[in-house]
Amino acid sequence: MHEDGIGLGEVWLVGAGPGDPDLLTRKAERLLRAASVVFYDALVGEGVLALIPDHVRKVPVGKRSGRHSKDQGTIDALLVEAALAGERVVRLKGGDPSMFGRSMEEMAALAEIGVRARICPGVTAASAAAASAGISLSLRGLARRVQFVTAHARAGEPLDLDWAQLADPACTTAFYMGRSAANDISRNLIAHGLDPKTPVLIACDVSLATERCLRTRLDLLPLAVQTVAENKPTLILVGEAVRQNDAAEIAQIAAQAHR
Repeated sequence: MHEDGIGLGEVWLVGAGPGDPDLLTRKAERLLRAASVVFYDALVGEGVLALIPDHVRKVPVGKRSGRHSKDQGTIDALLVEAALAGERVVRLKGGDPSMFGRSMEEMAALAEIGVRARICPGVTAASAAAASAGISLSLRGLARRVQFVTAHARAGEPLDLDWAQLADPACTTAFYMGRSAANDISRNLIAHGLDPKTPVLIACDVSLATERCLRTRLDLLPLAVQTVAENKPTLILVGEAVRQNDAAEIAQIAAQAHR
């Protein structure tokens, strides 16, 4: 209870998945139906929003590259205000809330007023993109490791990443928000030893009806992004596991890994 005698609300940070409502978890759908207010991101699919009952108040707080409708401080304040009012709050985030979703900032703001926000995970874009392309992010004998990287940098600042570590030929690397960083990704990975012919998958509007996937290679990535990404949310997968193999090739790779 706070000083007005009103019980503090319940807050869930819910993963909306990549956009396709069929990829929403059953728990996430249940929380949406039980909410009194939903604060949702710009990248949440229309099909997911359509599952929210009409009586639930829906508040857009979306942030997209170059077009921020609400800054993080404002979003934090809105969540705190709703919790203090005793509402059943869902903070609906694209993909998984814990994957580059700034969840901890929102949870910290709520913790200051005594509210412990809980997390309902969602399908992250890298998993959905791999499923759409019919590939595996890991592959025995080729990709022993998977790494997730945000390719978003503040305006005017360089993309400051540990390129030497990222340029691992035995790894699949998923670059989130990678459209504007395609040139940096290609140049720096090659400069740190990754083969220019390393397979790459560019995935836009993952899991939606407008989804586009393009296979290319690392040295051609900047040009390929220009032809397919436009202004769409873009994920870039880099690594040998991304290569389109037929069943016989995959079986051969697995057999070699056992030797």
